[in-house]
Amino acid sequence: MTTRQDCLDRDASDPLAALRHAFDLPEGVIYLDGNSLGARPKAAAQRAAQLVSEEWGRDLIKSWNTAGWYTLPARLGDKLAPLVGAAPGEIVITDTTSVNLFKALAACLQMQAASGRKRIVSERANFPTDLYMAEGLAGWLGQGHELVLVDTPEQVLDAVDADTAVLMLTHVNYRTGYQHDMAALTRAAQSRGALVIWDLAHSAGAVPVDLHAAGADMAVGCTYKYLNGGPGAPGYLWVPQRHQAAFRQPLSGWWSHANPFAMDSRFAPVDGIRRALCGTVPVLSLALVECGLDVFARTDMTAIRAKSLALSDLFIELVETRLAAYPLSLVTPRAHAQRGSQVCLAHPHAYALIQALIGRGVIGDYREPGIMRFGFTPLYTRYSDVWDAVDILHTLLDQQDYDIHAHRHAVT
Repeated sequence: MTTRQDCLDRDASDPLAALRHAFDLPEGVIYLDGNSLGARPKAAAQRAAQLVSEEWGRDLIKSWNTAGWYTLPARLGDKLAPLVGAAPGEIVITDTTSVNLFKALAACLQMQAASGRKRIVSERANFPTDLYMAEGLAGWLGQGHELVLVDTPEQVLDAVDADTAVLMLTHVNYRTGYQHDMAALTRAAQSRGALVIWDLAHSAGAVPVDLHAAGADMAVGCTYKYLNGGPGAPGYLWVPQRHQAAFRQPLSGWWSHANPFAMDSRFAPVDGIRRALCGTVPVLSLALVECGLDVFARTDMTAIRAKSLALSDLFIELVETRLAAYPLSLVTPRAHAQRGSQVCLAHPHAYALIQALIGRGVIGDYREPGIMRFGFTPLYTRYSDVWDAVDILHTLLDQQDYDIHAHRHAVT
């Protein structure tokens, strides 16, 4: 059986160990929720102070030009691009994931209009906001537009037929950690005439993604999970060069205008990825995204993925060897090719256990129905953190030291 000393030895030889020092992690806390909100890069506090006191406080409106505020969405998109297999000039960081998905769906449906295809296909287990945006857009458009949902990954391609305009999937499922084969599904759906949009919210920064190699049509995601951009940090939208000329989205705000300061009363879209923008961007939160992205420049996704799998393998091993006597069941796939960077366990009192763990300094989170979710962020999670988390969970289970009537917080 793996011991704590084994884990400490792995920490000592971990090639990514130094990156932990780039983050401000509270003493005595084991943070296993970076899949929901990434830890704060130490550089973020200094960057925020600089922007508030100097760029905003001293230079005021001049900073749109002198501090490069105006070009931030595309410049930061270029920094993100290598992490997801995109080319320069193909990503803007802007708005929310939900809003960007609305833009991508609308653009893809418009691109498919001549074919008469009006159906959006997705999974019932997809992240709810994705389904809400698709349902809302289809209902707004009417005239035969609809959202069709399947219940298992195996049913996805069967639902892509001659009426399907768009296949909309999340690469790594938020509830289970299941990872789709992006390239295979994209090719198969496109061979049936559909366009494919991927949500990378639980992928980017944790697992290797290569949008170009997969031949994807569009992608969206957020920056506040594994990318460590801060709470509510802007999302992003990827549109490959081959689709940019045809890309049209209904949220045609002034930042996607060819010449926004001409103040023309008629809209004329800019060429390139900036046409995916809408209105004025939130500069403070956008600027902090760069602090998270800069950490990735010190490593690569191959090393990150190797540690991600090692951490989650260790967690599964320890749960199954040390906690076998308790009613825990593994929800996340064992196969590496089908696993993201989280491990999810089902338990009859999952919410109460998560609250008890948080009370002991181990922060994971809960998702319905009855799932404890633990995210492993290779940039700052240690092997000894995994051992200690399982040890604390063992104590809680052994002593039944959790309140099955625990108060339900608004955010679980």
